[in-house]
Order: sequence, then structure tokens, then C-alpha cells
Amino acid sequence: MNGIYFSGNGNTKHCMELFAEATGGKAVSIESPDALDVLKSETEIALGYPTHYSNIPVIVKKFIQNNASLFKGKKVFIIVTMGLFSGDGAGLGARLLKKYGAQILGGLHLRMPDAIGDVKMLKKAANENINIIKAAESKITQTASQVKTGNYPKDGLFFWNRLAGLFGQRLWFIPTANKLRTKLHINTEKCTGCGKCAANCPTRSITIQGGKAVFSVGNCTICYRCVNSCPAKAITLLGKEVLEQCRFELYQKKMQAM
Repeated sequence: MNGIYFSGNGNTKHCMELFAEATGGKAVSIESPDALDVLKSETEIALGYPTHYSNIPVIVKKFIQNNASLFKGKKVFIIVTMGLFSGDGAGLGARLLKKYGAQILGGLHLRMPDAIGDVKMLKKAANENINIIKAAESKITQTASQVKTGNYPKDGLFFWNRLAGLFGQRLWFIPTANKLRTKLHINTEKCTGCGKCAANCPTRSITIQGGKAVFSVGNCTICYRCVNSCPAKAITLLGKEVLEQCRFELYQKKMQAM
């Protein structure tokens, strides 16, 4: 099964690539022109994204809305990654896609290391994150085998999942998330103007002006990619200091070194 995904820091990318490979397909990012080719040519696809405060990322929501006509009649399997909990992560995408005429095959929730590297209480030991990744990989392998027989899991698609997502996080954190979209902080003293944040920002919310990174309020999807890719650790969002840069490639290197 071919898949389309958005991945802020590599977690969802890894999961979608693993699932697509196991089901005989390929995975492409929504940031790539190839995503539309897959969407146009396939009748059955997987759609992957992370959840932010039990909500669908703004960039994914816009992708679905902007390509609503292409989703009509498609059979979609939704794969969602999360740091700990989302409730109805897959249900969010499912309800939006159904609105545009898509058929939902099922949903898969995968816990992965969180992407928030500037909040101390959310940080885990390296071995714990590695175990989380291994558990997700095992679940993907098992799910791929089931999908080949037409048996799709239904994670996050039931009414009680919606209640859990709404009352567990979304209801309380929607105002917080909306504020965060305007609160990205760039420490100009640390910033070297290397441009890596601007190049990696999926919504082009950062530019380099006068040799320094500048944040443009309005389009941020709070994916934490800039925070986790800045060589100078000059960007923060929730906290005031980058304690760990949470990119999947860094966890992967630790796994390979073990």
C-alpha cells in the first residue's frame, strides 16, 4: 500500500516507510510533488501524521482540504504517531476525509518518542525511547500482515475515542496550541543565521533577514522541526532551553550503536 505522510521530526516518516515497505508500496511526504501523483493514481492509500495536543496538524488538515476532490472515493488507512496519548488521532482525519467522500479502512495508533525537546518533565532516557520505537515497529509489522488479509485495526475511530481525545486533551489545549502557533522564540544572540531552520520549515514560517532567523506569525504548524534541527539550539517553543533535540535519526544512531 502506498502512503502519504507528514512528519515533523522523522517519527511518522519512519513508521510510514516501514508500513509501506511491508505492504508492497512506497511512502512519500506531503511536502513532495510526488504526493499528489500517489493521491491521483491510487484507489487505496495510507495517510500518516503525528498528533499535536490530540489534534491533527494544521498542515495536514490544509492538505486534505486543498485536495478534497482527489480524496473523493479513495479508500484510506490512517496511521497516527503520538508521544503518549491522542484518543481519536485517527478519528480526526477520518471525520474530515469522510466529509469529502473518502472511505476509511481503519486506523493505527503508534506511540513514538515525543518531539518536545524544551520541557524537562517530558524527557525520557535513551533506552526508554529505543524500547518505544521497537514496540511501534513490532506493531507495524503485525498490522501489515493483518492488512494483507483485509483485516484493518480501528484505533481511534470509535465514539469513546473521540470523547477521550476531546476531554483528555483537545478541549483544554486548543487555546494553548493556537497561542503556540504565534509564540516561537528565536534567541538572536545564539542564532548564527545558518538558514537550516528556514530550509526545514514545512510552512515557510521562518526566513533569514539581516543574517538572523525571523519567525513570521500565522502559518506555524507547531511541528518542532526547527527547534530540533537548529545547530545552535537557538529556537524554543514551550520551554526556554533546548534540553534534547528529538529527531528520529538521532534515536536511530543510538540503536545502531547498541
